[in-house]
Amino acid sequence: MSSDNGYTTRKQMLWGLVLIAVGTIFLLDRMDIADASSIWHYWPLLLVVVGINQTIGYPSAREFRSGLWTIFIGLWLFAVFENLFGLTFRNSWPLFLLMAGLQLVLAPVIARRFPDSARISKEKDHA
Repeated sequence: MSSDNGYTTRKQMLWGLVLIAVGTIFLLDRMDIADASSIWHYWPLLLVVVGINQTIGYPSAREFRSGLWTIFIGLWLFAVFENLFGLTFRNSWPLFLLMAGLQLVLAPVIARRFPDSARISKEKDHA
């Protein structure tokens, strides 16, 4: 199994497991077996899981940066909804400026660390 194929398989399995979990929660809520309202305030953490899945394995530089943004947005939403550190939608917008600056600073490092898989395959074809 190639690294790209393994990465795609892992992403597909994660999404399948997420859909199974969400479907199970909805089903148990609809059948009055469990109360889903106590679970839903954790939904931003699903974004964190998705972002982590985007950053591990053999992602391209673009997928890695996208994963970092997804993790950031999930953590930010969770912190705002739970009022962690006194964060609200109104006072936490500068965090996006900090994250954007961090992305710009890290972009060259990420590009060197995670070469574009399409470019690598083209180089192999020409060799």
